[in-house]
Amino acid sequence: MSALVIGAMLLSSASVRAQGVDALVLEARKSWDAKDAPRLAELRAQAIAASHPLAPWIDYWALNARLGEASVDELEAFYRRWSGSYVEDRLRNDWLLELGKRRDWTALRRDYPRFRMDDDREVRCYWLLTEHLEGKPVRATALQAWLAQQRDDDGCALMAQALAASGELTRDDLWLGVRHALQANRPKGARRVAALIDAPAEAALAAVLDNPVRWIARQTKSRPHGDRAELVLAALLRIVREDPELGAAQIGDWERRLPREHAAQAWAYAGQRGALRRLPQAADWFARAWSLLPDDAVGPGWQPETLEWGVRAALLGEGSDAARWRLVRRTIEGMPAALRAEPAWVYWHARAVRALAPPGEPGDAARAAADATLASIADGMHFYGKLAAETLGRAVPLPPDPPALQPSEREAVRAMPGLQRALQLIALGLRSEGVREWNFSLRDLPEALPRDRALRAAAEMACEREVWDRCINTSDRTSGEVDLAQRFPMPLREHVLRAARDVELDPAYVYGLVRQESRFIMDARSHAGASGLMQLMPGTARWTARRLGLDYRRAMINDRDLNLRLGTSYLRMVLDDFEGRIVLGAAAYNAGPNRPRRWRQGRELEPAAWIESIPFDETRDYVQKVVSNAVYYGVRLGGRDPSLTRRLGGPVGPRPADAPAENRDLP
Repeated sequence: MSALVIGAMLLSSASVRAQGVDALVLEARKSWDAKDAPRLAELRAQAIAASHPLAPWIDYWALNARLGEASVDELEAFYRRWSGSYVEDRLRNDWLLELGKRRDWTALRRDYPRFRMDDDREVRCYWLLTEHLEGKPVRATALQAWLAQQRDDDGCALMAQALAASGELTRDDLWLGVRHALQANRPKGARRVAALIDAPAEAALAAVLDNPVRWIARQTKSRPHGDRAELVLAALLRIVREDPELGAAQIGDWERRLPREHAAQAWAYAGQRGALRRLPQAADWFARAWSLLPDDAVGPGWQPETLEWGVRAALLGEGSDAARWRLVRRTIEGMPAALRAEPAWVYWHARAVRALAPPGEPGDAARAAADATLASIADGMHFYGKLAAETLGRAVPLPPDPPALQPSEREAVRAMPGLQRALQLIALGLRSEGVREWNFSLRDLPEALPRDRALRAAAEMACEREVWDRCINTSDRTSGEVDLAQRFPMPLREHVLRAARDVELDPAYVYGLVRQESRFIMDARSHAGASGLMQLMPGTARWTARRLGLDYRRAMINDRDLNLRLGTSYLRMVLDDFEGRIVLGAAAYNAGPNRPRRWRQGRELEPAAWIESIPFDETRDYVQKVVSNAVYYGVRLGGRDPSLTRRLGGPVGPRPADAPAENRDLP
């Protein structure tokens, strides 16, 4: 269907809604959830007859509900009807998975090249299998896709089975797959991989996994080779996962008998698990891992998270500064190029080089190289970009105001059917569908416009509709033109400022937190059950309301002003319990106060190092972004000090002896 036809349908949306046809969409969505294919067929016919602007989605739900019995002709007709739309590509994704289950490799090979998103690992594995069956060399790509899987699925399992049967995946490749599965805590997946090796390997691994401590205690002290070395390593990995200190003792007992690469793998994993538990020995374990490898080695078989935790273990370590910085430098230099290029590791590597450079002229070249490295990320608006700038003695750079959008630019973007459909879906409460439609549509912005201009026009479109998450996320995609008002909007300004000032909180900090928590979506609800602008858990909201003497019922949690009052009041109490430290306060708000109480134990760390060492990925990212957001909100609220360092404060360590007793009532 042409863009003009779809546009005409969209223009008629007001009259359609006036007739109550939007209820049809909601019923269709409900029928899809209920897998009611007959009712969906009826609703689809009504939607198309009424030229409903969301007819593509109802058509998608109707066909998806009976995909198992659909024909190729039906699929092709659907693709033609909604050519270029998100639902076309979404159904193609579903259909490719169905073809894989049907083992219809001919149809899959025909349809896969038209799959634009190409973001489904299982579909990718099916495709690689068809390439293999055609005799094409796919080993390297297939091995990478297979090892990267986070769950066991039919496509990747079938691909691995075929490549193993043909010898394209070697015995060593398969044992590497066992290691990866065990490190990802997928013991069943590890056993399935072992079955691809042979029946004896599967049986032996099953015995290891049944009780690894008992199994390894029964082993002779001879040097293990081949499969036995892999089984010893598997036992060590499982022991380490449950008890890093016991595992480290076992590794020490086996180190001289294992192949050096196996022993290094075991020590590295012990370091990872130890750092996650904030054990001071973790850095020593990583250092022992590297000592077993050549000086120029990239960690063989080590997963990216293992290398990342090697750096964090070094930052947490209690050895000499020089030893810790050497471990930081060695671990980052052992990362694959793509991982090493991430801003966090660019920053910490430069810091390590700086710290290890000898004083005076002998170290001048190293310091200059480190400063050049920091300068390469210092213009970035992310957490580490700001740190890099301030480490170089520069102020945090603020982007200049971009040129105003022209009416023609706005009109070109607002005419896009996909963006219009997305906003309509969101308005109907179908946020998940709307967000996916929106993001897909951003792939096809008007070619006549510079991309940054088109993105800003799309962001403005969302801002005006108060769809703040799309406003922010779309504006975040620009590279050259940065509109701070879009990226850091201040909806509900009067309400947020009042709530913050009533409890003596920095409004920039509150805005930075709300932006990260909910993107200003008042009815936002997390998977964990947190709700509203400030994403309050029901128990926390109830506890805070009781402390404030408020009449509160759970149904009130999304009320704008009440949610702000409860959230800011709770944040105030949290900050009071952590000596006013906004870094600790943000961590406590996200992960609960008991966790940062534990995480602050040990030696004092500079704030950036402490944040980087937070064991929860979500909380680490959250704290970095909340504090970073606050810098820009401070500027937008009239502040003249865009310093991240000053907001981070001094070193983070154990609770001061003269601090008031912990408020153990805080939920």
